[in-house]
Amino acid sequence: MISKQEFDEFRKFLEQASGIVLSEGKHYLVSSRLSKLLQENGIGSIAELITCLKQNRKPGLREQVVDAMTTNETMWFRDRYPYEMLQQSLLPEFAERIKTGPLRIWSAACSTGQEPYSISIVVEEFLKANPGSFPRGVQIVATDISPSVLEVAKAGRYDQSAIDRGVSPERRQRFFRQDGRYWEVVPEIKSRVLFRQLNLQQSFVSLSKFDLIFCRNVLIYFSSEFKRDILERQAAQLNPGGYLMLGSSEAPTRYTDRYVMVRMPQGVIYQCKPEPEAMRVNQR
Repeated sequence: MISKQEFDEFRKFLEQASGIVLSEGKHYLVSSRLSKLLQENGIGSIAELITCLKQNRKPGLREQVVDAMTTNETMWFRDRYPYEMLQQSLLPEFAERIKTGPLRIWSAACSTGQEPYSISIVVEEFLKANPGSFPRGVQIVATDISPSVLEVAKAGRYDQSAIDRGVSPERRQRFFRQDGRYWEVVPEIKSRVLFRQLNLQQSFVSLSKFDLIFCRNVLIYFSSEFKRDILERQAAQLNPGGYLMLGSSEAPTRYTDRYVMVRMPQGVIYQCKPEPEAMRVNQR
């Protein structure tokens, strides 16, 4: 059993390392998720783990702990409406106004890859119906804090239970190839997606600018201060007129005034406002 002091110290470590905030009463969650890790590393207790983390005794232990505590719940075409909005409203709009470079989309906290590959499938379907829409191509950057889930995402191989969560039979036949008991994403869908490891506490500048950011069902795990920080830094990464797609229970307006809500036929999305003049001056 974890003592209150151990739990509080671990909560502090996890928030500093990843931004994730554990609510009170999650002692069992910590024990269950870390038990295997403790055994594999020969660590006898949470108290000893905290000491190891503070003294940096074991290389890579910090990343293993964050990995174990990260929620990786995902599915194909989750909630449907974001992908309907992408196909029916956003891609036609971007095709009209993006002429000098590629369309760039960021899938933040992409987990095992279902979200960015779902985006790539929708893009492929749009391009087949509207050839020549993006002469400079479409780039999808997918990031996650967890090295282990990124390995799964890069491989693009999923068992039947994963495929059954959101992939229609028609899309399964068109965009996957069966390999034994696995289904692998076809090369034309894979090739559009670049996976990178990224902690959302890190700078986003190296990712360059985007026209659309998917950051769905991510902010709910963070403190109000960290939510504000992420939202404002994401606004700085959006091209003029760029959009932020959040989860259905998330909204940026409580934390920053950098976005305006836009109602589309399929649902709600948030468009980045132009940067304030003072901010532009300071950046020159």
